[in-house]
Amino acid sequence: MPGLEYLHNGCKPLIIHRDVKCANILLTEKFQAKLADFGLSRSFIADGDTHISTAVVAGTLGYLDPQCTMLNRFTEKSDVYSFGVVLLKIITGLPAISESEDKVHISHHVDSFLSKGDIEGIVDSNLQVDFDSSSVWKAVEIAMACVSFSPNKRPYMSDVLAVLKECLALELARKQSNIDTENNELIEFTHNLTSETGPLIR
Repeated sequence: MPGLEYLHNGCKPLIIHRDVKCANILLTEKFQAKLADFGLSRSFIADGDTHISTAVVAGTLGYLDPQCTMLNRFTEKSDVYSFGVVLLKIITGLPAISESEDKVHISHHVDSFLSKGDIEGIVDSNLQVDFDSSSVWKAVEIAMACVSFSPNKRPYMSDVLAVLKECLALELARKQSNIDTENNELIEFTHNLTSETGPLIR
């Protein structure tokens, strides 16, 4: 998401949102995502700072970086973790934490399918398998990297944004290919119909 990437790389010193979640991402009439609710946001005091220490951990259950709850420290990788959960929710259509008794985190649910190479089991069934598998694999892999337990293994938002742009390009290419195929089939059908029936009477 460009907005979050801007907070991390466009602001000096950088700003940590601290409450990235689906409810705080709004859509315009043209379906452009806008980051909202900066009530918990904090900026680093100076360039070169590595984290923000807080007396009280704030955020939303399911989206909150587990390292924050352990160390009371927020970094830009804390936002990356939360955004990874957002991506997984978009891909699967599932809540961050299951409503079942065992309260399974969405990352564990996805990981169980990844281990079997079952991408169709991960994706929201409402899509009815209408997607580019390469695009979805890339999206799932970057989302799972975002929710790595170790912050050092998480990508930066600039990396996440680059991968998502690749995913979008693949999906747009697939749709364009489908449109071209449908147009070619329509032209062929019309040609065959005209050839078999002769000129149409007006």
